[in-house]
Amino acid sequence: MQQIELMEKLKVIISGGGTGGHIFPAIAIAKAIEKKADNIEFLFVGAKDRMEMEKIPAAGYKIEGLWISGLQRSLSSRNLLFPFKVLNSIIGAKKIIRKFQPDLAIGTGGYASGPLLFVASRKGIPSLIQEQNSYPGITNKLLARYVQKVCVAYDNMERFFIKEKLIITGNPIREDILGFASKVEKGRKQFNIDSSKPTVLVVGGSLGARTINNAIAENIHLFKEKGVNLIWQTGVSFQDKAQGYISRVNTDGVKAYTFIKEMDMAYAAADVIVSRAGAIAISELCCVGKPIILIPSPNVSENHQYKNAQSLVNKNAALLVEDSLASRKLVNTLMELVEDKSLQGVLSSNIKKLAVKDAADRIAEIALDLIK
Repeated sequence: MQQIELMEKLKVIISGGGTGGHIFPAIAIAKAIEKKADNIEFLFVGAKDRMEMEKIPAAGYKIEGLWISGLQRSLSSRNLLFPFKVLNSIIGAKKIIRKFQPDLAIGTGGYASGPLLFVASRKGIPSLIQEQNSYPGITNKLLARYVQKVCVAYDNMERFFIKEKLIITGNPIREDILGFASKVEKGRKQFNIDSSKPTVLVVGGSLGARTINNAIAENIHLFKEKGVNLIWQTGVSFQDKAQGYISRVNTDGVKAYTFIKEMDMAYAAADVIVSRAGAIAISELCCVGKPIILIPSPNVSENHQYKNAQSLVNKNAALLVEDSLASRKLVNTLMELVEDKSLQGVLSSNIKKLAVKDAADRIAEIALDLIK
């Protein structure tokens, strides 16, 4: 891969956060830019007290925080602060940009990317946003009128964005996920599971998912009875409860984790995967190519996770269980899939056809072209 040699240091500011679905693409794009350009400095901008303030430094990058959050969809006194937060974060974004003097600005969604990309684009800094979902959030819809390029992962996005700005790139995938296939044995050893039994990975997103957790907990005995290993990411709030349920069934094959940092190992170890239907999760799962069951979160704008999941179901590439039916249907559907090797083969074959593995590189090239 040919690198661009720069006489002066290239300064890139990136904003995206709130959830792993915005953070991981931001990091993947930064790493792709690093491969393509020498002498580069990054600064990330996130929302104070959100998970990016921990995850970005852990990935080796500097980050600054803005006082910003989204509007609550229900009536809430917290919404009274929203106008003040927006004004405060725009002032904060101006200060950050004045001090850092970026040559390029990239947004991957989340609260902080709104004021940061708005200020950057209005100052004439070449700017790009990346929209992960089939139905964009309000932040990116508003920003699209100001930035030069909008990178998307789904067709028919001209419904929301100016057609001339649109480029279909796919969603950036974490580098370690792309290499998961060579880690099957290592993954099984890491999670200490019996390779003679089928293994299910359950992931409720980076913050956990109460509905999925409850459905697994209430049916935990079936994993022992059916001889199925379980790797279960619970999130912080459910970890203690999960351990309590696991202790009741008393089996070595069922293990719960607050957060799985090495998700590539978990993907490698699993035969079947249960997941929320966030856009980045789906993009990663397409590359992994395992049979999956998606439970879309109902707590997202415009029900976009359901639309993400339905796009796979329409291609016979995934099974879908609605969140409201998870307690009754999820584990039964899961056990049926574990026993149905033919269906596993069909789902696996079809989801692999949807994989896009070079999205981060594509976005990096588009971003760098803006400053040539």
